[in-house]
Amino acid sequence: MINQQNNRFFFNVDWITILIYMALCAIGYVNIYASVYNPDLSDTYDFSSNYGKQLIFIISALILGFSILLLDAKFFSIFSPVIYGVTIILLIIVLVIGRKVAGNQAWIPIGSFRLQPSEFAKFGTALLLARYISTFTPKFKDFKSIMFAGLIVSLPLFFIMMQPDTGSALVFLAFMFPLYREGLSGYFLLIFLGMVVLFIAVFLVPLYIIIPIIVFVGGYSIYLNKRKQKMMISIAFATIIAIAYLFVVQLTYAKVLEPHQRARIEVMLGLKTDPKGAGYNVNQSKIAIGSGQVMGRGFLLGTQTKYGYVPEQSTDFIFSTVGEEWGFVGCTVLIGLYVFLLLRVINLAERQRSPFSRVYGYCVASILFFHVFINIGMTIGIVPVIGIPLPFISYGGSSLWSFTVLLFIFLKLDANRMGFI
Repeated sequence: MINQQNNRFFFNVDWITILIYMALCAIGYVNIYASVYNPDLSDTYDFSSNYGKQLIFIISALILGFSILLLDAKFFSIFSPVIYGVTIILLIIVLVIGRKVAGNQAWIPIGSFRLQPSEFAKFGTALLLARYISTFTPKFKDFKSIMFAGLIVSLPLFFIMMQPDTGSALVFLAFMFPLYREGLSGYFLLIFLGMVVLFIAVFLVPLYIIIPIIVFVGGYSIYLNKRKQKMMISIAFATIIAIAYLFVVQLTYAKVLEPHQRARIEVMLGLKTDPKGAGYNVNQSKIAIGSGQVMGRGFLLGTQTKYGYVPEQSTDFIFSTVGEEWGFVGCTVLIGLYVFLLLRVINLAERQRSPFSRVYGYCVASILFFHVFINIGMTIGIVPVIGIPLPFISYGGSSLWSFTVLLFIFLKLDANRMGFI
């Protein structure tokens, strides 16, 4: 579906964002090459290796991205329900015929390639959510609209949890931020923060201490609002939910999470030390990053990287390669590029004339931020290891293609912002 009235779209496309994207892809290729480098098999174009495959993924991603720029911008709004539906169908298919890797049935085998539908569900959800929210004038005001938006996000999240792929499922929490930008009450963010605090407290403080504290805070709040009946009911309800949530967390931890997931949480919270088990990846990653010091050991000179001490070093732990071989300076440059990209996307989102484009832009920024923060955070040991890729850097065709589609759809919407209302 080619937009015949926008043949000069290249002049409207934000090339600064594309240059950042290409720089990140190049950095990813160089570090994937370093992470699997074998001096005995050092062919730069060995397409059977991870770096050779990644080069193919990058070239195909560029073709895919620029093909998106040729489409009519209205295509994404009109067909967003179809795109969302296709991703849901793929999430169901993977539960039936998917290949199980590391305990997760998250990949559909296609020859030698493995397709991960959960990656594509992110931009599918972002498109439908943007279309739904853009129909509201004024912004969110009623409970029904909030619940329907939550349903759009929760449906793919549910099927991803069935795999179970906790890391990919948690990414969908990022959609809370564009909802907040479009009028979602700040109370929801406070509730989310409270859930995180209570989740951590369950493991650090006995329930016979936490529950009385919650009851006291709730009771005192009711006393302060004794003349406001609705507020008193709301506080009492919130108190009961908070106490119930504590037991749900304990039940989920004991009955739902896999042993390795429980171990990662315990190591992250300092409840146990397991440098050779659950904490091995993070421990080796921190050693690799720390050994890089200020300037790094140099390209292909990292000992932790060269001898494969860090598992999953070309995928989830690719940042440890950056830290060891390029040091603090290299890490700062990479994080700086991400910050620049995020600020650029937010700035572009704010200048959109179309609510659909603005909401989608914030979805893009939120998803990218969540991935970057969690991935880098888990490599330096400040968040649990949940296994999500570093955008445009980690090895993998599904993640690179999905992030490319996610970003380039927004670039197309931005390029056509003067004609897309």
